[in-house]
Amino acid sequence: MILANEWQSYIVLETGNGEKVEKWGDTILCRPDPQTIWSCPMPSKKKAHGIYKRSSSGGGKWTFTKKLPENWRISYKDLTFKVQPTGFKHTGLFPEQAANWDFIRETIKNSGREIKVLNLFAYTGGATVAAASAGASVCHVDASKGMVQWAKENAMLSGLKDKPIRYIVDDVLKFVLREQRRGNTYHAIIMDPPSYGRGPNGEIWKLENELFSLVKECVKILDKNPLFFIINSYTTGLQASVLKNILELCIGDEFGEKNINADELGIPVLNQPLVLPCGSTARCVFG
Repeated sequence: MILANEWQSYIVLETGNGEKVEKWGDTILCRPDPQTIWSCPMPSKKKAHGIYKRSSSGGGKWTFTKKLPENWRISYKDLTFKVQPTGFKHTGLFPEQAANWDFIRETIKNSGREIKVLNLFAYTGGATVAAASAGASVCHVDASKGMVQWAKENAMLSGLKDKPIRYIVDDVLKFVLREQRRGNTYHAIIMDPPSYGRGPNGEIWKLENELFSLVKECVKILDKNPLFFIINSYTTGLQASVLKNILELCIGDEFGEKNINADELGIPVLNQPLVLPCGSTARCVFG
């Protein structure tokens, strides 16, 4: 398991009973988590400032024990992000991805060359600001205009407003196909595809149906001297080895030597001798 264990302003306090209690800066939130199927007492839940409960009819809502600001800031090393509870239980940040942010920054810095990064399904831009902070130029693509705006705010908060970041609101596959026609290539590709989603024009995305063909198309816009390719997945039942197999099959020998690793992402739990599993990642490193 790859651990995101260098946070100072974010902590998983306790897990169990289908929930997790987290501390985001000074704010404690309790949210559903389908992985925490064990039964445990969670005394920290009594201190939560916000609790998200699912509805039997679908969706859910937050209940707050005190008035919180609409949003607030947390930092990871020298990066700063906006946190805001949303109607879909999310907060705008996946803290376990900090392990990938460290990998991205280190790999780009150690490359010793100018790097172009394509970040697909880029959400609020955690990987975008990580890559830009390491000196890369980044193309940030997401189908949600609101998430792209949020990513711009995160770049500004991290002091990266004037860095070469291009923001695109578009269906990911359509954008990749256009980049093929334009002849544009990238040294590094990152993708964090949802299990299910819709594009800006109602395009339906189902991970199990679309991921393999998307990766095949993305390989066509890899630079001849690529740096890395990362796939993340939060789809229950989709093993890390599946992501590794997809990269193995889609990336041929034309790029030279490559090393592909895949594993779970996880975050240590403060008040329990546990690690919270948080999806999977696969990394292909070239050269």
